[in-house]
Amino acid sequence: MEIKSFDYLPEDARKIRVAVFVEEQGFEVEFDETDEKAVHLVGYEKSKPAAVCRFFYDEPHKSYMIGRIAVVKEMRGKGFGEQMVAEAERLIAAMGGNKVSLSAQVRVSPFYEKLGYEKSGGEYLDEYCPHVLMTKRL
Repeated sequence: MEIKSFDYLPEDARKIRVAVFVEEQGFEVEFDETDEKAVHLVGYEKSKPAAVCRFFYDEPHKSYMIGRIAVVKEMRGKGFGEQMVAEAERLIAAMGGNKVSLSAQVRVSPFYEKLGYEKSGGEYLDEYCPHVLMTKRL
């Protein structure tokens, strides 16, 4: 998979996020002001948009935050989500970051635990979906 980085929200990322978070999972508030300050990554498999994530520095957490990690349905199970997180971590480390956090849907928190993330707080609801803050030192 080829991963490209953008300092704006590209249309390929927008389409993946709508397909996964809005159409599949029913989230209503998908796009926010964070999209304007985040670095957006899009993974392409044979030139077709396959995966997405974004990251940004979050002052309240004193940490870089990775989020909106999604893989299109027909491309799942190929390790693309792991590759997206790894590339975001690589770029964050290159920028001098040494701590990364993410707001994980509780149902997929085992995926992030396999990548070295640890739960760092209790569960909370984001649009009625249970989430948990997870953190990793780089």
